[in-house]
Amino acid sequence: MAARILRKNAGLAAALVCAGATALTGCGDGDSDEAFAGQSADAIAAEAVKATRDADSVRITGTSRAQGAPAAVKTEFQVDEKDNCLGTLSMNDAKADVRQAGQNVYVRGNERFWQNALQGRPGTDTVVDRLQGKWVKSEPGDKSTQGMCDKQALLAAMDSDKSERDGMRRGAVTEVDGEDALTLTKQQADGEKLTLYVATEGDPYILKAVSEGGEQPGETLFSDYNEKVEVEQPPAGEVVDPKTVAANG
Repeated sequence: MAARILRKNAGLAAALVCAGATALTGCGDGDSDEAFAGQSADAIAAEAVKATRDADSVRITGTSRAQGAPAAVKTEFQVDEKDNCLGTLSMNDAKADVRQAGQNVYVRGNERFWQNALQGRPGTDTVVDRLQGKWVKSEPGDKSTQGMCDKQALLAAMDSDKSERDGMRRGAVTEVDGEDALTLTKQQADGEKLTLYVATEGDPYILKAVSEGGEQPGETLFSDYNEKVEVEQPPAGEVVDPKTVAANG
């Protein structure tokens, strides 16, 4: 569960690179305490996943690094139930901003991002120059960006395999960004350790998910639950049609 959301966040980088290139080319309980008294670790995990998915909005901030990858991928996406979205991602010097207002997704990458996205394609240098400071618009239904700013799609990774939260153990109450959180852990057969931190006050939201020792270790923070996601359409003069850019490249 934790591993899946971490992999989903890391996958955003690959999805955005693909978007650029595609668009421009057409168990038992541990210690008990008052929080969740009488509930099993598995029941708490299920409750936490449901609360997180039912929230009106959330900010998801993640860092992960796949085995053999040259660097960690960092992502931060604030999304709501209406597909409003503000996001950023980076890996080394490659960075991109993502914005969705209405049905369109906009991507604004720096020079390194577009160089990576368009590597090996004719006219890359010219196209990259023309994209500096510009938002590339992805039309509705574009498969390369579909679901990128969909809150439920991002969080569905936590609930796609419910067996991943079977056999969790309760740990101590700790703090995550100043909020009390119950620790839930699970040791996988392959050596990966999964840890969830669940808010003990108010709704049982997931505050943090950590994967250690697996193929893609990382950490994801969940914050700003139910806060309004305010997104403005990029100015018309800063938006480019990818097909036009490619044709003129």
